[in-house]
Amino acid sequence: MAQVPLETITEAQLQRWRLVEDFRQRLDQAARSVSLHATFSDPARLLDLASYLSLFLFGLLNPVVRTMRGLCAASDLKRVQDEVCGRHVSLGSFSETQRLLDPALLERVFTQLAAEVGQATAATAPARTWNWMARDGSVFRALPRMHWALYGAGRGGDSHAVKLHLNLHLLDDKPVRAQVRRGKDCERAVWREQWQPGDAYVGDRYFGEDYQLFGQWMDQGCAFVIRLKGQAVVTVEEELPISPQDRQAGVIRQAWVRLGAQVARRSRRVRLVWVEADGHSLLLVTHAEPKDLTAAEVSLLYRQRWQVELFFRWIKCILGCRHWLAESPHGVTIQIYLALIAALLLQLYTGQRPTQRMMELIQFYLLGVIGLDELWAGLERERKRAQKTKKRA
Repeated sequence: MAQVPLETITEAQLQRWRLVEDFRQRLDQAARSVSLHATFSDPARLLDLASYLSLFLFGLLNPVVRTMRGLCAASDLKRVQDEVCGRHVSLGSFSETQRLLDPALLERVFTQLAAEVGQATAATAPARTWNWMARDGSVFRALPRMHWALYGAGRGGDSHAVKLHLNLHLLDDKPVRAQVRRGKDCERAVWREQWQPGDAYVGDRYFGEDYQLFGQWMDQGCAFVIRLKGQAVVTVEEELPISPQDRQAGVIRQAWVRLGAQVARRSRRVRLVWVEADGHSLLLVTHAEPKDLTAAEVSLLYRQRWQVELFFRWIKCILGCRHWLAESPHGVTIQIYLALIAALLLQLYTGQRPTQRMMELIQFYLLGVIGLDELWAGLERERKRAQKTKKRA
């Protein structure tokens, strides 16, 4: 998509004003319990915190705005000033405010929104023993001039990247915990900083490389279903029976085992489930007893892990997070947190994570092309279509 020249950006091209209004209300609530930089209370300051963040969010929600310069140019429009930022915002003011903002404020807004999404879906969620979360990380390419994000990958070892580390609640289909780091930071090390007693995790093979993690999760009271690499060394201690329901889910074997070639470094006793699915062999390890989590449920939980991959794709493609409106570590963290907040606002607005068709309907409504009745009818139609597709899958 070609960048729209600054002078051609008009109010008619901009959209999602209501989401910005909702964001400001939640931001005001969160700001009361967070310490802000002293400059934000200075009466001589022209760009206040709410206006800065609202303009930043507005830029993420509107794909016609592709750069910080374009976003500042949009602040000259009357409606943008009336409903978003209050006045013209200069490049210097926009850049300077990044340095003064503590991302903890946005983390609080994000946490509050995630709780609201959970309340909206809890009534339809099935009974659960654990709150299962898929854990993964996704790399966002950074610009060469963002030296702090040097990744060390690529042919010359000079790639630059930022990584979003995320927990996605599998039943509520929502992000619940996130961290933004340099691309080269170890995912397992970042994950350790977020463990909480009672968490339940589903993870891919990278997290199954360190067998000592299993014991650490058990000590923390965490549940887990983790995939192992195919070359894992397995010592079987006790074979376990499998039911017809397990076989239907692709399970071919389960047993209590210890992992690792060296006796001194073997894992604690864990349960291993062998699954054949779509031509692939999966080794899935869990701490849980069969009576608490059947082999079929282990298989199903791991297959649901793909939801976190789809969420990353949705964030990058639909919200347009491949373009940086800020380049400092603080600015990038702010942008990614705002993208997560936008995702949750849209999920509250539509009752689920919006599909591409739903996003188009919202845009038509906000541009005045369709009315509110047509919007809700269209969203309901798309919800039913998505449910039918999910049942067939």
